[in-house]
Amino acid sequence: MPQSHKPDQHAPKITAPGADASLGQWLSYLEAIHPVEIELGLDRVMVVLQRLFPGKPEARIITVAGTNGKGSTVAALEALLQEAGRRTAAYTSPHLQVYNERVRLLGEQISDAQMIYGFERVQEARAEVSLSYFEFGTLAAFVAMSEADVDDWILEVGLGGRLDAVNVLDADFVIFTSIDIDHASFLGNDRESIGFEKAGVLRPGIPAVYADFDPPRSVLQQALSQEVDLTLLGRDYQLVQCSSQPAMVNLELGDEEFRLPDFALPVKSLAAAVVASRTLAPNLGVQQIERAVAGVSVPGRFEQVATSPLVILDVGHNPHAACWLASRLRLLQHPETRIHAVYGALADKDVQGVAKAMASVVHSWYLAGLLKEAPRGYSAEALNAQFEQCGIEPAGYWHSVPEALAEARGQARANDIVIVFGSFFTVAAARNLLYPSAAVTNPGA
Repeated sequence: MPQSHKPDQHAPKITAPGADASLGQWLSYLEAIHPVEIELGLDRVMVVLQRLFPGKPEARIITVAGTNGKGSTVAALEALLQEAGRRTAAYTSPHLQVYNERVRLLGEQISDAQMIYGFERVQEARAEVSLSYFEFGTLAAFVAMSEADVDDWILEVGLGGRLDAVNVLDADFVIFTSIDIDHASFLGNDRESIGFEKAGVLRPGIPAVYADFDPPRSVLQQALSQEVDLTLLGRDYQLVQCSSQPAMVNLELGDEEFRLPDFALPVKSLAAAVVASRTLAPNLGVQQIERAVAGVSVPGRFEQVATSPLVILDVGHNPHAACWLASRLRLLQHPETRIHAVYGALADKDVQGVAKAMASVVHSWYLAGLLKEAPRGYSAEALNAQFEQCGIEPAGYWHSVPEALAEARGQARANDIVIVFGSFFTVAAARNLLYPSAAVTNPGA
């Protein structure tokens, strides 16, 4: 685990934004005030939280943890709770184009003024306490949610669980989407270690859902020791492929059955939200649930943004996510269809594992360096070397996502598919190219 850092007494003092500062100025300030980008631990965050909130917020806290599929679960649960007439707030990370994407109040993206008010409150409360970019933003989101007077806070864990800033609030309900290898330098190199970290969001006696098969023993043990009512896929509810509609799945829960879409978003994530809703919003009918889930979409998750050729964006960045992505592409693929992959990754990711997971569906790879978008990104040359080591020869490599995407679209025929994936930074760069009016800030930590 990273060591704690104290502010450098000899570093030049950074002045806090003034009364008329913009959101962009506040974000620049957040990036400058803490010595490291990621520093797991709750002590500093807890000190500031207690200054901001003397007691636990009155809203119900639903925490969503896991390796992949968290954003889809948050969006689906948000839609279900709103269908039930409840007032919701949601917090996710990172963002694609604008920081405001991270906070939704009553289903709408937070305004600059509301976000700035949260930053100002945290700045005043923290005094001498140093907070990372993510920690500062998380506490500011809590302030904004509190001001919005909502019934439910749906909180996506940023990294891990036990030591993530979101975990300073005690959850009333927990959803685990999946647990696989990612962020190994922070969480561990095996599923049991990672499961232990993620299960740290549990609290004694609360209900929880595990949305995947084969949960790590570390999760089951913590749930048992804390007397958590843990609902498990495969034991307490089932997902059965619909034979008449390949892109639909039947969710069987007790004596109820729900038909869910199985295409653009992970159906296990959608199912977990539905299972949670039977506890959180028991007044919902089957048709209400199916209608709400059918309308859910998430930017950057198998998002189709252009045709002739079809261009799809997906933020999948580890082998587990790449396997799911490959399965989605097979549903669209015809014998004459060629798939062109524009891929860029951060330097701590399992590039070879991702490449092998996608190798069966990708015909041509267009590698994109991310150094322009992210200091932690792979350079084009380093990414190419990773592919050479696993025996895959790309069509070429470029120093930016726009350059690689332009080449892929130029080479693709009208009935081909171009998939842009590998990182939030990769997808953000593509979206900034396709939707430049929406581009304001980078994904950040």
